[in-house]
Amino acid sequence: MENVQANPAEDGDANKSGWINRALNFIEVVGNKLPDPAVLFLVLMVVIWVLSWMLSGVSFDTLHPATGEAIQVTNLLSSGELARFLSSMVTTFTSFAPLGVVLVAMLGVGVAEQSGFINAVLKKLLAVTPQMLLTPMLILVAIVSHTAVDAGYVLVIPLGGVIFYAAGRHPLAGIAAAFAGVSGGFSANFVPSAIDPLLQGFTQTAAQIVDPEIQVNPLNNWFFTSASCLVVTILGWWLTDKVIEPRLKNVAIDGDKEDMPVMQELGAREKKAMYLAVIVMVAGVVGLIAWMLPETSALRDSQGQLASFSAPVMKSIVPLIFLLFVIPGVVFGYAAGTFRKSKDVIDAMSKTMGSMAYYIVMAFFCALFISEFARSGLGTLLSVEGGSLLAAMNLPGPITLMGIIVLVGFINLFVGSASAKWALLSPIFVPMLMQIGFSPDLTQAAYRVGDSSTNIITPLMPYFPLVVVYCQRYVKGTGIGTLVSIMLPYSVAFLICWSIFLVIYWNLGMPLGLQASYTYP
Repeated sequence: MENVQANPAEDGDANKSGWINRALNFIEVVGNKLPDPAVLFLVLMVVIWVLSWMLSGVSFDTLHPATGEAIQVTNLLSSGELARFLSSMVTTFTSFAPLGVVLVAMLGVGVAEQSGFINAVLKKLLAVTPQMLLTPMLILVAIVSHTAVDAGYVLVIPLGGVIFYAAGRHPLAGIAAAFAGVSGGFSANFVPSAIDPLLQGFTQTAAQIVDPEIQVNPLNNWFFTSASCLVVTILGWWLTDKVIEPRLKNVAIDGDKEDMPVMQELGAREKKAMYLAVIVMVAGVVGLIAWMLPETSALRDSQGQLASFSAPVMKSIVPLIFLLFVIPGVVFGYAAGTFRKSKDVIDAMSKTMGSMAYYIVMAFFCALFISEFARSGLGTLLSVEGGSLLAAMNLPGPITLMGIIVLVGFINLFVGSASAKWALLSPIFVPMLMQIGFSPDLTQAAYRVGDSSTNIITPLMPYFPLVVVYCQRYVKGTGIGTLVSIMLPYSVAFLICWSIFLVIYWNLGMPLGLQASYTYP
């Protein structure tokens, strides 16, 4: 790895040579030529229509694993199917599983973020951390910040530079550690967030291509992602202190002194508001636990279980996320003065929903694509044939699992959206791997590892240029090549070590989520 120097000319030369920069230039060119994910879903739906028309007259010997009957491809361009498509378009969109859960969860998280509650908690956690634990605490806070979606990118990453600079350490190391936690450790979080039901919705829809009765828990990876927090934090801690910061010791900090950010402490009113909101949140959690504990609790199912799909508490995960953020957010807002009237709360929700506009558009086309893909029978045919091929290859399970992770990590360099990628890949991976005994939970966990690991080295990630700007506040010559050379060790280490951890975790029979693993019959 070449030495990172804060020299614009050298940075420019580096962008013209070296395999890393050549690879990045190739990725940028290819990635820029890909259509927008929403358009990509539309194009793929048209492709599915054409393929269904071409293959509808072909007789396949492949048997449906559930019915035992030969799989038949449905011609989606027939008059009847086109009429069905038009008449069911609205209900296909409104019944799209991830749509409602994401929007409801984000309403609550949005209030907590817009009120300043989440920002206040993050600042307080970092401010009270001992120097020796500064790096792991920063990474852990960065991981938890996923709960507030963009809070990590706009708050924690720049704060990483601020607190390292204030502590006499290299600010780029702080930015790198925070970036590694926020983006590289995106799928390591012990706090449930909107991404959990979002991915679960795609996973369940894909799994139902093969098994229409299967249900996937919204927290189907919670145990694994919680355990992954420890892996990502320790690995990021070691890399930051032992690899990244020593390499940066000769990189001069040449930013404008007057423009250097400072670590502002919370005001007295903000502190009181934060403590009050935290007390309310803790009281809510305690109250929820007290409600669940009795064997006759209304939150349990008829058998007295909490983790079954019929248990009201399992059906209420998304509303609980909403309440556990919206109530403390409102309390903080009024106590801190960021909210003065009820309209301010509604405005906070509206602003959050405004940021979800693109997701809604993408979800519309995604819902139509997945519905048509399942209706055509191509998904079932592909999954059964793919599963048969994998079974015939007789590869060891760990090799298959790690192959999926590496493939997803590579695709992530070209398609940045986690939901868009999983919407495209889940109808293929999930049913196909169910054929060889991989539960949908395990396949989704493998996807999350691959998706997270390479986030921090693709300039196509929307926030990547913003992180470069954060670095330039301290080192003016920082460029894309500079940042990638800093972040590459994190990416490679996460991809390798996290993959190995998943394989070990799976082989030990550790739980992935709040249900038993699914084994295809």
